[in-house]
Amino acid sequence: MSNATQSPDRSGPRGTGRLRAAVLPPRGKGRRVGLRLAALAAAGLLLATGCNDSGGSGDSPVKVREAKSIYKGIAVDPPWTKPELTLTDTSGQPYDFRAKTAGRTTLLYFGYTHCPDACPTVMGDIVRALVKLPAQDRATVDVVFVTTDPERDTEAALREWLDSLDKSFVGLTGSFDTIQAAARQVGISIEAPVTGPDGKVVSTHGTQVIAFGPDNEGPVMYSASSGLNPDGTANGNTSEDFAHDLPLLIHPEDAKK
Repeated sequence: MSNATQSPDRSGPRGTGRLRAAVLPPRGKGRRVGLRLAALAAAGLLLATGCNDSGGSGDSPVKVREAKSIYKGIAVDPPWTKPELTLTDTSGQPYDFRAKTAGRTTLLYFGYTHCPDACPTVMGDIVRALVKLPAQDRATVDVVFVTTDPERDTEAALREWLDSLDKSFVGLTGSFDTIQAAARQVGISIEAPVTGPDGKVVSTHGTQVIAFGPDNEGPVMYSASSGLNPDGTANGNTSEDFAHDLPLLIHPEDAKK
C-alpha cells in the first residue's frame, strides 16, 4: 500500500511508500485454495500491514500462478475480470470502464495526484514502457487512473497531472464508495483519506497495476518498485517488466507460440 501524506513535491523519493496486501475477494466455490500472505510477499508485494479477506464464506480467493509464466509481472490464475465501474472522466462525462476499454489492452491503477512516491513511480514506469512500443501497438493500449482521493482530485486536477505524463491517459473520479467497491473487484484495498493531527491528508491504497488483454481478462498484475533487494535486483516490478509484457498482452496469439 502507499500510505502517503500531501506534499508539494509530487516526484518524491522512490520507495518511501508502504506496500500492503491486495484484498483478495472470493472467486467461486471449488477453486483451489488461494494466495497466502507469504506467497504474496514472495511475489514482491511486501507488507507493512496486510490482510487476506476471503469474505468469510470459505470460497477460494484468486491465486498467483506458481508455474513458470511468460510474464515478468505477477501472473494471476484465474485471471481478473474487468470490474463493473462507471465513473466520471476528466471532461465531466460518464465513463463505463468495461464498455470503453472492450477489446483493448488496458492498464488499471488506483492512486491519487498528491501521492509523493508510489503513484509517480508506477505511472512513470508505464510511460517509459509505452514509448518503446511501435506506434500501431501503442494506439491499442489504454491507461486508466482512478483516483482514491476524489475530494481533492477534481476533474481539472486529474487532467493536469495526467497530462504531465501522457495526454492520452484516462482519469476517473466519483464517489469514494463506488471507487472502493470497484477496487475490491480486482483485489485492491483502498481506504478513505484521513486528515492527521498535523493537518496532512493521508491516503492509503494498494499500489498494484492490473493489466487486461484484448479478451478483457486480467492475467497479470504489477507491484510498485520500491528500491533494490540485497542482491541488487528490483524490489517490485520495473518499466522493463511492463515493456516486456505489453507486446504479449497486445498480441496474445504470439504469446501462445
